[in-house]
Amino acid sequence: MKKIILGLYLAIASYNVVAVEKGLEIMQEVKLRDSGWGDMTADLEMVLKNKNGDEHKRRLAMKVLEVKDDGDKSLSVFNSPRDVKGTAFLSFTHALEADEQWLFLPALKRIKRISSSNKSGPFLGSEIAFEDLSSFELDKYTYIYLRDELFETMDCFVIENKPQYEYSGYTRMLVWIDKARYIPVRVDYYDRKNTLLKTQTFNDYTQFLDQYWRASSMTMKNYVTGKSTQLLWNNYKFRSGLTARQFDKNSLKRSR
Repeated sequence: MKKIILGLYLAIASYNVVAVEKGLEIMQEVKLRDSGWGDMTADLEMVLKNKNGDEHKRRLAMKVLEVKDDGDKSLSVFNSPRDVKGTAFLSFTHALEADEQWLFLPALKRIKRISSSNKSGPFLGSEIAFEDLSSFELDKYTYIYLRDELFETMDCFVIENKPQYEYSGYTRMLVWIDKARYIPVRVDYYDRKNTLLKTQTFNDYTQFLDQYWRASSMTMKNYVTGKSTQLLWNNYKFRSGLTARQFDKNSLKRSR
């Protein structure tokens, strides 16, 4: 009996090692295929929908700078409606160190730094958390390959990502990766009680520069609030010559 138990234990341990290695290899390939694009700009429409189906729309412009050996830098500026016009959000993503994030509020004429303990809070009343706005960095998570599964018509890997950085609002995320293109098509977010909190889906991907896939639509659905936030992306442009100077704190005020 002891030999049987030991054999089962070793078999499970061996399976777990393989699942961890495979999960990491898949996510490494995801990262590799989306590296080298340099910089990007895009226009977005944010559609906030409450549980009754009522909609509220915002428009914003976004630019992103890829940073070698670190996370991306991004700057988002709201253009409408009037109550949020001029609001700007600057984010420096890091792997295990806390992301640096600032919000410029034109009505108060001040720049507010988002504290590390508040990264799980909602971004300007949306169902997107501040930490959801960070770029994907391999060292932020550990990975376990769970299974192969169809999502809609796509054959996918399902990977469990567990955050390794402090103050995350999530215990884990399940990520569906399209096998053909190594891009995410769905993410399930589990809260600190390990209860399914949100699902994000990515739709209508287009390929740029013969390599980089970008979604035209992203939807975040919150199961607790019954609300959703949709991001509609347009006018993607790459390699426009953006520099780090365009992503310093002063750029928050200059962006109005």
